[in-house]
This record gives sequence, structure tokens and C-alpha cells, in this order.
Amino acid sequence: MSGALPLSAPAPARRRRGPLAAFLRHPGAVFGLVILTVVVAAALLAPVLYPTSPWRMVQRPFVPPFTLERVPLGTDALGRDIAAGLMHGAGVSLIVGLVSTLAALLIGVPLGALAGYLGGRVDDALMRFTELFQTVPSFALAIVLVAILQPSLSSMILAIALVSWPPVTRLVRGEVLSLRSREYVQAAIVTGQTTFTILRREVLPNTLSPIVVLASLMVATAILLESSLSFLGLGDPNRMSWGFMVGAGRTVIRQAWWITAFPGVLILLTVLALNLIGEGLNDALNPRLSRER
Repeated sequence: MSGALPLSAPAPARRRRGPLAAFLRHPGAVFGLVILTVVVAAALLAPVLYPTSPWRMVQRPFVPPFTLERVPLGTDALGRDIAAGLMHGAGVSLIVGLVSTLAALLIGVPLGALAGYLGGRVDDALMRFTELFQTVPSFALAIVLVAILQPSLSSMILAIALVSWPPVTRLVRGEVLSLRSREYVQAAIVTGQTTFTILRREVLPNTLSPIVVLASLMVATAILLESSLSFLGLGDPNRMSWGFMVGAGRTVIRQAWWITAFPGVLILLTVLALNLIGEGLNDALNPRLSRER
């Protein structure tokens, strides 16, 4: 029998966690996802649980919360059900946040990709155009646009999209600038592919991670903007929203705190949830952070 020491088995290679596993290991992101799921469920169930209009008077004014089963969260100054308003308002906030963010991405991503890839005068012209929008405060510009277009759901979505796209353009431009000198992009140029094909197949797919993270934060910002516009009376007069409820209860906050408190807490939790989800997506989709963990 040989006296040689037995060779030890090689250590198993450390498995790299996928993005989903990395996201689920982030406790803040999971907490945010749970809150957002509840808000989405409330928006979907609102027509089922409260099929009548949330503007309808259902009880006497200023019923405190948790006193009547029919209106568990109380009523406002006109006898409207607070719970019905909260559930219907969830749908308005989510629609404005998601659609305005999608519209902002449709504007910002192509402009940023063209600026970063083409460079030169095209880059200068597009960046000066972007800076023109950034010279005016976003909220002030949104107020002006909604006032000009008349308050409605579509005008709010358009106004928020028009003030939200410049950060997307700058982010995509920076990512494309770092990608256009890569070997696979140069190989695509040598093979004679068009600019559109190179951007669509080679460049933009590699910028999705930061865009997804930014989009989650943009939805939160859009919800805040919508709530602020509705608070000022620039929301859709035919749709109940959280911002309108906060604004309607501000004059009687000492007498009926729940009118302002409940929608205010929901705005806070929804925006917090989206920010936590964005942080979790950043950790999950950022390869450098994934390797460090």
C-alpha cells in the first residue's frame, strides 16, 4: 500500500445566485414587494368591493373610523366613504405612475441611445435640448402643463412624462458611451449592420438593468407628483385620488384627522415600497454588487 497522501477532492465551485434569488434575499425589497402587492390588489378589487362611485354620500359627515361597519374607515366632510376613496384612488395612482413612466422611457431611451452612440453634433444638440427641460423645476413645469391642458388623467400623465424623461436620457447616454467601444459592437459595425440594428440588438439590451432600476424610482416620483397636483386641485375631477383626499381634509385636520391621515400614509407606504424595490433591483441586477455578496 502506497504511503502517498490521498488527494483531496476539489472544493465545489461557488454558485452565483441569480437575480431573482438575490432580490428575494434583500429584506427591504421583499417588504416593498408585499406592500406594492397589497396596493395593486386594492386597486383591482375596488370595483368589486365598492361598485358605486366613491364620490357618493353614504353616511353622515365626519363619522370616525372603526365605529360603523358600513364605513370602517369613517367618512369625510361630505359623508363619502374613506375606504372606497382609498381603494379607487390606488388605481389612479398606479395608472398615472406606470403609464407616465412608460411614456418617459419611450422618450428618454431613444434620445439617450442616439446621443451616446452617434456623439458629435447630434450628442451636443440632444443634450442641450435635454438641459432645456431641466432648467425649469419639474413640479412647476407640471403645474403649468396641466393648467394649460385642463386637469384630467391624461393631461397629468402627459405632464409627468414630459418632466420625467431627462434623467432617463442622461442615464442611457452614459451607458451607451461605455458600450459603443466594446468588441461586439465594433464587430457589428464591421459586418455592416445599421445603427438601428446595432442599438436594438447589441447596445440597448445591455442597458436594461439600470433602466429597470430607474423606472421603479420614477414610478414613485410620478405618484408623488400626481398626489401633489391633485392636492392643489389639478387632478381629474371625475376620479378620486389620494392627493385629492389629503387636500380635501387639510382644512378639518384637527376635527377629522382620518380624512388626511389614511391617504397620506398610503402615499408614504407606496412610495417607500417602490424605493425599496428599486434598491433591491439595483443589488440584484448590478453584477459587481452580486459578486461582492
